[in-house]
Amino acid sequence: MSEMILPGLIMIIGGLLLPVIPGKAKKVFAILLPIISCAHLCMLPSDLLLETTMFGYTLLPVRVDKLSMVWGYVFHLAALISVIYQLHVKDTIQDVSGLTYAGAAIGAAFAGDLITLFVYWELTAITSVFLIYANRTERSATVGTRYMIIQVLSGVILFLGILLWVTDTTNNPSGGIVFGSTYGSENWQLFGMFVDPDTRGPVSMAAWVILLAFGIKAAFPFLHNWLQDSYPEGTVTGTVFLSAFTTKLAIYALARGFAGAEMLIPIGVVMTLFPIIFAVIENDLRKVLAYSLNNQLGYMVVGIGVGTQLALNGTAGHAFAHILYKGLLFMAMGAVLYRVGTVKASQLGGLAKSMPLTAVFCIIGSLSISGFPGFSGFVTKSMTLSATFDVGSMWIFIALLIASAGVVDHSGIKIPFFAFFAHDSGKRCEEAPMNMLIAMGIAAFFCIFLGVYPTPLYEILPFKVQANAAGAEWHNYSASHIMTSLQLLLFAALAFVILFRTKMYPPELMSLNIDTDVIYRRWLPRLVKSIGGGIVDLWKRILDTLRGAIVATATRIGDHHRPNAALGEPWTIHQSALWAAVFLAVIFAIGLSAIQ
Repeated sequence: MSEMILPGLIMIIGGLLLPVIPGKAKKVFAILLPIISCAHLCMLPSDLLLETTMFGYTLLPVRVDKLSMVWGYVFHLAALISVIYQLHVKDTIQDVSGLTYAGAAIGAAFAGDLITLFVYWELTAITSVFLIYANRTERSATVGTRYMIIQVLSGVILFLGILLWVTDTTNNPSGGIVFGSTYGSENWQLFGMFVDPDTRGPVSMAAWVILLAFGIKAAFPFLHNWLQDSYPEGTVTGTVFLSAFTTKLAIYALARGFAGAEMLIPIGVVMTLFPIIFAVIENDLRKVLAYSLNNQLGYMVVGIGVGTQLALNGTAGHAFAHILYKGLLFMAMGAVLYRVGTVKASQLGGLAKSMPLTAVFCIIGSLSISGFPGFSGFVTKSMTLSATFDVGSMWIFIALLIASAGVVDHSGIKIPFFAFFAHDSGKRCEEAPMNMLIAMGIAAFFCIFLGVYPTPLYEILPFKVQANAAGAEWHNYSASHIMTSLQLLLFAALAFVILFRTKMYPPELMSLNIDTDVIYRRWLPRLVKSIGGGIVDLWKRILDTLRGAIVATATRIGDHHRPNAALGEPWTIHQSALWAAVFLAVIFAIGLSAIQ
């Protein structure tokens, strides 16, 4: 019976039922939904493949394998933590939106065909936007609309790619819509279904279109700014939900369909590097975290592009750890925003005196994202770094090390330093509500637990954890890994201290920093206005010309009908008879030709 219930469906239906549940029972029910849904997931067979036929196509609404289970576990854990964090909020819209959004993301992670994936893909867009709209401000309405347009556009492009794929008889002769091979099975392929093993690139135009759809949701360079635009405008609790699901679902889709696509490597490297500059100069600390999120996604994209088992393990493990420590950092900044009313670095400082527990949890999240030994980021990020080193990509390895140093600066140091220490802003407030502290405590526990004892995480990864293709056992806490990490952390911290003490570190200013969103914030409106103005001017000239021609023609006709003009005087009898004879002759000629 449990096999007939789709993963995530319990949370979607339960979330929709929340408005009719009275009083405190609503919050209890909301907490139980992720727990019950996760219990249902654990009851499913490890190799379940649910098939059905619709409109002549074989649909696989449920496919359980080791890759989907990684995302299934962490999505449920993230949903539970987010619900607990949101317990103090009395807003049914946020409750419904958060749970249905999480349920849709879980359903997508277990979709075995492209049509099912598309349905959940669009559902995540529609359900998540209310976490931005729920701020109920003019700006959140504008940002939310932009977010929804981009997310729905990603779905439309995905659907177009699916149509092209179905009709691609060369690369998809059966016309099927199965989404990738099953991880861990005998039929698993080293390269994703949309990757040409010879060129290590997309196999067809359909694959390129689908890659674009995935890239929008994964926040590829030049497609990324919806993330920095929307996440900081979400509600205090809604941003925690947003940080966990949308982009990580895209990473899952890339791992399923584009594993081994070599072009993803430079894309991922750029994703790790360019956010560093913007994160350093950004004043809004939630926006700093949004840039940092983009940076961390880059590591996962690189791992997918490398495509070895160690790299894909690194991607899956990093996604698991990242959802938790990034959620922890967003929760810490959300608690600051809830108590103080701002997360502008220029207006904060000294909050460790008022919010000591929140400060501790924020530091744990910062150490985790920095890859400090003993924390979850260390035991997952090093897999991707080792995988790139093993395949001989030294320049990629060095670029990722540089990006890691940048992470230490803007997320490992800047976030906790400017929020809780630095100069004392004089702001005094209460500690975060108890439910927020519990949620942060759960996330912090996993950040430390997985860092000290990563075996449970390694056991659920898609492949047996090994150091190389020869099957050597993976040892994360080797001397070389620890020394590399500590040296990186030490020099990054030293650079921050020197720059800050010499006043060379970019000051925290109340300003709006624009990167690629300058395209649609400034250039596109100006271009549309310019083109539109030219079109309006041309149309006006055409209308003026036509109006002048019509007036001139009417004037000439009027001149002929004025008194004393050729047509202005009454006709005589012989003139009328003459014209009547001419018209009759014409009609007769036409009739005669028709008869012949």
